[in-house]
Amino acid sequence: MPRNARAGRPWSDSEVKPKTIRRERRYALGWETEGTTLRILTSARGPLDEELQLQLTFHLPVHYPSRLPGISVNSEHLTRAQCSEVKEQLLEQAEKLLSRPMVHELVLWIQENLKHVVKRPEAAGGRAERPSPTDATADPQPSVVLLRLDHMRAKAKYVKMVEKWASDLRLTGRLMFLGKTILILLQGDKNSIKEYMILQKTTKVDVDSSGKKCKEKMISVLFETKAQAEHRRFLAFEVKEYSTVDELQKEFEAAGLKELFSGFVLGLVK
Repeated sequence: MPRNARAGRPWSDSEVKPKTIRRERRYALGWETEGTTLRILTSARGPLDEELQLQLTFHLPVHYPSRLPGISVNSEHLTRAQCSEVKEQLLEQAEKLLSRPMVHELVLWIQENLKHVVKRPEAAGGRAERPSPTDATADPQPSVVLLRLDHMRAKAKYVKMVEKWASDLRLTGRLMFLGKTILILLQGDKNSIKEYMILQKTTKVDVDSSGKKCKEKMISVLFETKAQAEHRRFLAFEVKEYSTVDELQKEFEAAGLKELFSGFVLGLVK
């Protein structure tokens, strides 16, 4: 990591090195209890050596950098498929930097490597279309779904996979552990939640009693609805462990989901 010559210490994600990151603007949003959202405007050279403007959004969970950030990529110069590819490459780099501040290094990496990550339009199979500001298939009213898992034998791998799916599909929420109770609360576009459910049921994400990889067969949907006015959307997807029922209840209440907790969760954790 680049070092601060005067202080003799590494640059952190709260600092900017002006000569290294060009035309960058940073905004920190949200509450400490929910993590932080950083939006960074920067530029990099594309496959034709043209200068492309990028907006990179990093959703830093409370336990960052021990947890991977959620990453979104937008650019009026790239197609949706190209933005998705940039995001995938950034997530791969982020995994290599886990447990240390990484936003600064990820920005530097994409500035140096964008031209290698993004294919030329003709290489992608024809003339590229400019992405629209919103996806025409997106549901304008977010959905909320609460899932229950029976168990996780390969917990570390399972958790990492759930975090990746949520990040890829731009879903927010919580993976919650209280004793043997495992809940997944997802917030976001209905189609994205459906895609998540397909991944959850068709991917070999856990292991059976003999240690063999297996698909999730013991998942149940406790609750699914359109987001209501009183519901508060989380800023990111996070993994949390709770030691008491009260702690878990406060998490639901903070999201405006008190009735959901009383009706579908309380009976499971008493």
